[in-house]
Amino acid sequence: MSETLISSASETYVEDSPCFDHFGLHADILKALAGQGYTTPTPIQAQAIPVILAGHDVMGVAQTGTGKTAGFSLPLIQQLVPFANTSASPARHPVRALVLTPTRELADQVAKNVWTYAEHTALRSTVVFGGMDMQPQVAELRRGVEILIATPGRLLDHIQQKNVQLDQVQILVLDEADRMLDMGFLPDLQRISNLLPRERQTLLFSATFSNEIKKLAASYLQNPITIEVAQRNSTATNVRQIVYEVADGDKQAAVVQLIRQRGLKQAIIFCNSKIGASRLARQLEREGIIVAAIHGDKTQNERMQALDAFKQGALEMLVATDVAARGLDIAELPAVINFDLPFNAEDYVHRIGRTGRAGASGEALSLCSPHESKHLAEIEKLIQRALERESLIIETARVPSRTRHRDHPSSARHATGKRSAFDAQTAELDDFFSKPYQPSNPILPANSAGADSTHANHPKVAPKRPLAALLGGMSYKPKANR
Repeated sequence: MSETLISSASETYVEDSPCFDHFGLHADILKALAGQGYTTPTPIQAQAIPVILAGHDVMGVAQTGTGKTAGFSLPLIQQLVPFANTSASPARHPVRALVLTPTRELADQVAKNVWTYAEHTALRSTVVFGGMDMQPQVAELRRGVEILIATPGRLLDHIQQKNVQLDQVQILVLDEADRMLDMGFLPDLQRISNLLPRERQTLLFSATFSNEIKKLAASYLQNPITIEVAQRNSTATNVRQIVYEVADGDKQAAVVQLIRQRGLKQAIIFCNSKIGASRLARQLEREGIIVAAIHGDKTQNERMQALDAFKQGALEMLVATDVAARGLDIAELPAVINFDLPFNAEDYVHRIGRTGRAGASGEALSLCSPHESKHLAEIEKLIQRALERESLIIETARVPSRTRHRDHPSSARHATGKRSAFDAQTAELDDFFSKPYQPSNPILPANSAGADSTHANHPKVAPKRPLAALLGGMSYKPKANR
């Protein structure tokens, strides 16, 4: 039996965690949960669901991977079930619930969960975000949907084109609100809020709880009940966090060594920059690792293809910037690796939340160079604990190079075993590392439709098997008849 503290400005109380069927959820929702094998709610779900069903505004704070999405989507669907109907008229399907997320990947993930939980109801839901053709989104919106999941920018595009009306929204959800502030969404949020009815229920969920979030809550929520199921900004106890102090020039060799020594079959590797992610992906590919990189320079189709391939196990490693740090729900991901320590300490909490989800164990392995010691101190201050240190002796190896002269000093250092497997000088001498990254493994096409123009001069590589065949047609599509 678990107990969780629920607090608000006026009351503090503790409730026991019930089963899902104790909430009075509709039979169609319980059927969907049973189909997913869910029987017992997580602490955040156990505490948030009854409070949301009672009509309160809520600020929910919990560690990543603890089920926050179900914590707000299940009661949201429950409250909209009375409005479910099979009419073909769009007027019978106005937007009644709006869920805003900071990233496209998180919007897609939330949409999948909402679709799953509402599968046996007549409620319609859809998702809109940038980087994709607007016309299919326009068609879905004009058919009418009760639940709309969106990123702020693309939603404003649809509003401007009069594709959607928000004057009947009853429930507003801000997911990962702290990230929205980091990404400068506050003006967009205000514009959207001005179009919503003043009388509505507002739910704000996040894994981190800063003073800025408190200010945001004060402007959007009315007499909110704050639900915290863990210490603020804390990390999951089932994730082992290890720091390796290495030189900048040894980081790429260190990543390869960690992957092989620890026998990692899958991991997300986080970098702070797009070019850093591309270069690391190239090096891992040269080491025979099946890898893809996702970052802001990739088209949305490329990013979604890579994520789907990774979830299906067709990729071993996914190198990512923080675009992938929020909302990714990958079952039993054994580890995340911080190639670069994040500039924002709170991003560390979100990054390592990709592993150790739903009670599983995981590892968070971080490489820290001397100039990143300040970032490490800020992370430890935020999570209020010292991270475990381990030493890592970089093994030497001969790296083939296309352009390095045989008599170059760096060749001698590799030959004598006094230099790491990869160094910055190698990158400077080898034009391989100055080209834009494009995976040459058979998993992802080298030149997919809609690829960036920066990839135009890269040689084409014919894939042995198309991605769709590997995924078995399991990629997400919006519900056509809802």
